Amino acid sequence: MKNVTDSFVSLVYWPFAGSFGFNTDILATNPINLSVVLGVLIFFGKGVLSDLLDNRKLRILNTIRNSEELQGGAIERLEKARARLRKVEMEADQFRVNGYSEIEREKWNLINSTSKTLEQLENYKNETIHFEQQRAINQVRQRVFQQALQGALGTLNSCLNKELHLRTISANIVMFGALKEITD
Repeated sequence: MKNVTDSFVSLVYWPFAGSFGFNTDILATNPINLSVVLGVLIFFGKGVLSDLLDNRKLRILNTIRNSEELQGGAIERLEKARARLRKVEMEADQFRVNGYSEIEREKWNLINSTSKTLEQLENYKNETIHFEQQRAINQVRQRVFQQALQGALGTLNSCLNKELHLRTISANIVMFGALKEITD
């Protein structure tokens, strides 16, 4: 390291060789060099820098404009979506109310229908019972009539002799003849 610093230090002792050389006086050379470099940069870089800044400014403004347009569109779509949501919620509530009323109506229709069906079944049952009672009564009557008839025939056969039997038949024939004349 000492060699590197020695070489720079030795530059201070170089003699001037004409118009070109190193001036090691910091106060005299740096502000001049800096002012020359800054002057050149400002002179030549002013247009490029202003163009870059103008382009950047335009891009930022375009981005802001696009963002505002997108925001406006998003707000509009959001409002439309909210309106659609409110409409759908109202329709859902209406369907729910209609559905409940329809269910109630169907329930009452089913109850009424079932009640009518039960009433009809009760009527059919009563009619069937009445019919079966009548049939049983008729069967009992027929049996009683047959038994009475058999008893009467038995009594008649045992009590009747031939002469009484012939008189009864003659009386019945006369009676039937009289009935026939009345009906003609």
